[in-house]
This record gives sequence, structure tokens and C-alpha cells, in this order.
Amino acid sequence: MAPRRTPSTGGVSLTETDVLSPDRRCQQHSWVPSNSRSLAGRVFRVDEFGVIAALIALVLVIGAFHPTFLEAAQLVDVVEQAAFVGILACGMTYLLAMRELDLSVGSNYALSIIGAATLMQHGVDPWLGAVAGVALGGFLGMVNGLIGEAVKIPSIITTLGTLSLYRGLALAISDGKNVADLPRTHDFFMFVGGDLLGVPVPVWVLLIVALGLTIVLRSTRFGATVRAIGSNPDAARFSGISLPRTRVQVLVLSGALAGLSGMLTLAFFASGDPTIGNGYELQAIAAAIIGGTPLRGGSGTVWGSVLGAVILGTVASGLVYFGVPINWNLFATGVVILLAVAMDSLLRRRRQTASFL
Repeated sequence: MAPRRTPSTGGVSLTETDVLSPDRRCQQHSWVPSNSRSLAGRVFRVDEFGVIAALIALVLVIGAFHPTFLEAAQLVDVVEQAAFVGILACGMTYLLAMRELDLSVGSNYALSIIGAATLMQHGVDPWLGAVAGVALGGFLGMVNGLIGEAVKIPSIITTLGTLSLYRGLALAISDGKNVADLPRTHDFFMFVGGDLLGVPVPVWVLLIVALGLTIVLRSTRFGATVRAIGSNPDAARFSGISLPRTRVQVLVLSGALAGLSGMLTLAFFASGDPTIGNGYELQAIAAAIIGGTPLRGGSGTVWGSVLGAVILGTVASGLVYFGVPINWNLFATGVVILLAVAMDSLLRRRRQTASFL
């Protein structure tokens, strides 16, 4: 079978094998028959098994000392709280896959909330206000991309500046106060902030976003372009792929997901806090890395990022159960992150070794 071609707009056309990393080439030449790779296998790959094992072990350890933690309601609550960061982590997966970072997602998240809450406070229909909030998030992501391309600097530098810029705007617009007095009885707050079939709506949204972005990353031309750029930017450029355009598109995606997460948060709390989301950018990056998306680019796992976010949420809840003083929270979270990454890395190396036997 001929190698699959990457998208090209001109110049020399390269195969996807040419621009993917050695790890990805090994995966492509595995001994698994192509006809056995079902859609389910592509959507939820074996790469997440290490993260799943770490999550199960963590839940069981906490449950062994505090059995109430294993109650269904408590576990659902953990996933719901993790959904907000989880959606951010889905966008961060795309950025990491092409060797980029967006440090402004936490501030974008807050500014989207304040913008939408202010519109609702002034009589705009909450559904329209929520759409405007998501659009604002996408627009802020586009600003990140355009600034970076205009001055030719990496996205990590651009978003380091807009991190403060967007946060400052959120504080200025709200005068540093919560935006309250919103129509809490409106359908938007009742539905988006409630449950559907016994599961919180934010959890459903997280699952839908993760499923959709996984399919896009694994089975579409755009996803192949993102991975090709991250694997070998020079080869991707030589093949005719537009790096600037793709970078802006992924930053818009990341910004829109920040806006979406913000709207779910706004429906949950029914008020806008300009200080919310501090540190969410680091949590999103940590969730993606815990989930198995490498910093070197070229590959990524959206489901792994979701699981990484749930691990972080589980750690936060577990610390409350164990009565750990708040001053030790960051330390304990860091230890668990390192253990989870180490365990997942070990399992990956064993699988790679077994594939060559």
C-alpha cells in the first residue's frame, strides 16, 4: 500500500512518513493488521492505558482510606469539576502536538466569562450571551496567533504577554468585582448548569468535545497537518504546508474551547468572577502531558488529556479527604503528577520494547 500523503498546497509533496517522528513511524509499521483497526481503536487508543492504570490506582488508594470517595455521586462530582480544565487540555493537546503553547487560556477563560456575564447583566438573552462568550474566546485566540505571526515570535512568548493583558481586561471591565444579578431561572442556567440523564451537562460536553477532537486529530487532513508540523516543521514547510495559517487556526481552536469552558462555568456558578482561572493554563498543560502528549510534538492524545485532567481533579479531592493543609496542596499535586508521568512512561517503553520482539 502506498504511503498516505500529507496535505500540500504546492512545492514538493512528502509522505506523512517523511514528516512524522521515529516513534510515530514505528507505530505505523506495527504488526497489527490494518483491517483490525476499528474506529473505536482509533478513538480510544492503547496509549491511554498507562494513564487509566494511574487513575484507577489513585482512586482505589483514596477509597481504601475513605470509602465514601468511591460513591458514584462523589466520582461524578470529581469528573464534573475536572471538565472545565479538561476542555482546556483538549485544545492544549493540539498546540503541544505542533510544538506550541498557549499560556493565556486561563485569562481567556476568565475574560470570556466576564464578557458574557456583562452582556447578560445588561439584558442580552443568556443563550446569545453564551455564544458571544465562545466567539470572544476564539477571537482572543486569533489575536494571539496574529500577533505572533506579525512580530515573528513563538506563541509561548506572545501568550505570556496576553496572559496579563486578558486578565487585566477582565478585572477592568468588572471593576475587580463579581458580575452578579444574572437571570438564574433562565433556561440557559437551568439546563447547562444542571444534569442530563443524571450526568452533569459539563461532563457530556467534555465527552463530546474529546470525541470530536480525537476524530479530527487522527482521521482528518487538518489533524495530519498538525502532527506533521510538530514532527518536523522544516519538512512540513518544504511540502507546502502553511505553518502560520495552521498555527493561527489551532490558537483559535484553543481560544474557542477556553470560551466554551467559561460558559459552562458561568452556567454552573451563575456569576462571573474576574479572578477565576488563575493557573488553569498550567493545569491544562500538566493534564495534557500526564495524558501522554509529548512536548517534542508530532503526536497527541485528546482522551489522555481528559484523563490527565481527571487525575488532577482526583488529587485535589483526595487532598481534601485526607485533610492536607492547603499550603501543601501544590507540593502533593506535583508529586502525583511526577508519579503518573513516570508510570505512563514506563508502560510506554515496555510496549515499544515488546513491539520489536
